[in-house]
Amino acid sequence: MTSRVVHLSGADRIDSNNNGADGLERACLEVIAVLSERRELVATPQVIHWMRARALAPSVVLALQRLEQKRLITCDDVNVVHLTDEGAAAGARILRRRRLLERFLNDTLKVPWHEVYREAKHLEPILSPVMEARVEALTAQATTCPYGNPIPGRSETHHDEQLLVAAPIDSWFVISRIDEEAGEDSCALQFLWTRGLRPGTPLVRRPDAHDGLVVQRADRRFVVSRRIARFLWGRSTLSLHAHRQTSQPAQPGDRFPFGLIGH
Repeated sequence: MTSRVVHLSGADRIDSNNNGADGLERACLEVIAVLSERRELVATPQVIHWMRARALAPSVVLALQRLEQKRLITCDDVNVVHLTDEGAAAGARILRRRRLLERFLNDTLKVPWHEVYREAKHLEPILSPVMEARVEALTAQATTCPYGNPIPGRSETHHDEQLLVAAPIDSWFVISRIDEEAGEDSCALQFLWTRGLRPGTPLVRRPDAHDGLVVQRADRRFVVSRRIARFLWGRSTLSLHAHRQTSQPAQPGDRFPFGLIGH
């Protein structure tokens, strides 16, 4: 398997404006950086799918080719995309600025949780150095965005996280973060907000219904579609509390470090 790189310029060639070709390149680089956080191979079709609301597939492919020419990514013969060191640094900087903005908007300006992703996406490309420094100072203690995703340079994803769809039936599951893809769907974030499915929330996964996953939060049970369940990263308490001598499934009334699961 060979990789091809066309030598041109670096990250400074991506314009900070969110319009035109450079804006599309910037958006693609951000998507690749997000997908890379999953520690999975990033394929060109994944990027095209993520960008479907922003641009047609041919435009995305052209943007990826320009990123490759600028030595920010490489693309191998089977269309797997890899960030170069320079591309990884540029992508991490975009994620850092946006996630700090999300924290600032939510904590300081009290923008609703389910709205800060889109607002930060609009503001990040035009954030001036002066304002970036102010946002940095006002969010100095933050290590994650309001959705639990790590702020580059302050924290990183945990290797023991898993998706809710992979959690065992009748096991405890604590939400640690919301996958960034959920931010592209305002209805998904609204659903998570109204159901109280946010980072730190303890759940019990119950036997599935025909139309999705059944989860229990406190004394409420409800169905979560498999699409929504794939947005929820967390850790099973079976592994978090390995000192427990029993592997019996969670039962209504069991005490949990974050609260009480009801009947």
